Amino acid sequence: MSSPSKLDDPLHASIAWSRYWRLMRWMTVLTLLCVAIALGYLYMAHGMVSIHLYIATAAGVGVALLLTSALMGLVFISSSSGHDESVKNSFTEDTNHNE
Repeated sequence: MSSPSKLDDPLHASIAWSRYWRLMRWMTVLTLLCVAIALGYLYMAHGMVSIHLYIATAAGVGVALLLTSALMGLVFISSSSGHDESVKNSFTEDTNHNE
């Protein structure tokens, strides 16, 4: 049986989610900066090749960075809110039982 998580409390949940969204706002700004740098480098290195190349580069860099930020943000919110500790770890019980 798992114990209650701090995220079950609305006050702790609102604090945790506000931290998450603040992190995502900063990462969105950083992502836009990285996309601009990547497109600038591409233009300086190869000139105006094709608009499709620039669209694909912007989408690829943007999606990769935002997805990574979102998933790592969820890991951070889970760890810092105590949600990880509230989950029952049946794996350690199974390994200790077999010894």
